[in-house]
Amino acid sequence: MTKQNLTIKEFTQAVGSGITPRMVRHYHQLGLLPQPVRSPSNYRLYTEKDVLRLQRIVALKQQGFQLNHIRQILEVESPSDTSASLMKQLQQQYRAVMQQISQLRQTASALEGLLGRDRDCQIIQAEVLAQLKLLDVETKAGLGGLERLWSGLDAQVHAHPEAFQESLQRLLPDLSNRSEIEQDLIAKLVLACGDVSLVPFIRLSDRAIAASREALKSGCQIIVDISTVAAALDMTRLAHLGCQVETLIDNPHITTATEAEKAFWQHQEWQEKLQKISEGCVLVIGYAPSVLLSAYQAIQKQKIEPALVIGMPIGFSHAPTAKRQLMQSCVPFITIEGTMGGGLLAATALNSLVESLIEKPDCHCYLSRMQP
Repeated sequence: MTKQNLTIKEFTQAVGSGITPRMVRHYHQLGLLPQPVRSPSNYRLYTEKDVLRLQRIVALKQQGFQLNHIRQILEVESPSDTSASLMKQLQQQYRAVMQQISQLRQTASALEGLLGRDRDCQIIQAEVLAQLKLLDVETKAGLGGLERLWSGLDAQVHAHPEAFQESLQRLLPDLSNRSEIEQDLIAKLVLACGDVSLVPFIRLSDRAIAASREALKSGCQIIVDISTVAAALDMTRLAHLGCQVETLIDNPHITTATEAEKAFWQHQEWQEKLQKISEGCVLVIGYAPSVLLSAYQAIQKQKIEPALVIGMPIGFSHAPTAKRQLMQSCVPFITIEGTMGGGLLAATALNSLVESLIEKPDCHCYLSRMQP
């Protein structure tokens, strides 16, 4: 057999991605795949062109397209404009998803505005909840009506400061499977960005808390990617532990992710500096995804051995990749999956760990999460 004469079994093996002969026959019935030629023994025979087409179908399906939409895409595009057409379809799909996210975020914000009210603000909430039953908060009309209801509730907030912890207790998901230190860390991250939807994306390795406490107790060095992260650290508590902070990209004028990413690649000295960070340090990356990518490669090659990596760079392609690689590594880590992150969140994570160590030096709640 050559690549121009693949049996259906060889065809599915060439495509991979869990495709089965049954799925191939189904795609034939839907018109997604053209009917193949038959061998003298009436076996279906496939070509390299068929492999490429099915791989494209799989890719589109993984992007969230329905099979009827995929068929339409394949019908209208020519081989020469495949890339451009796919990009256009992905943009349309992205806009549709973002619109759904926006609508859900508006609904969530409305509900957060009610759930997050403390007891002093709940005096007139029963009336508002009764009126809410008449509204569809996911529609523009519903949101407009909801806005009119805020006036009574908002009048209550001027009488006292906000009770953050009381509000968080209502808004945070069930974290009973997390240690007390992790719960505190997650709560502080949510407070730092004001977005409860962050919680499902927070990732800690099994040894992250234990490794951080061991390193901080020993007065480890703290390495941050840029000075903006250093500025948000609790220097008083770090000094109490004997931990010194060093900035990797040591230029105070570099304050954004864009500048940090560009600077890291333009200056070999900072790339070399990363390769020489001290063993057992805590590496805190809040902006430049390429710093985390390079750190991961150095860890894999056993050139550096940080005790903990707090990897929360922001970005739309490199950052998610860098975080996925970090989560696959053997080094203890704390990260936020996807594009979210930033220097403030990275610094907040370290500050929370430092505070919990000083205030609860004998706490061992985190040990139950560690693997034997």
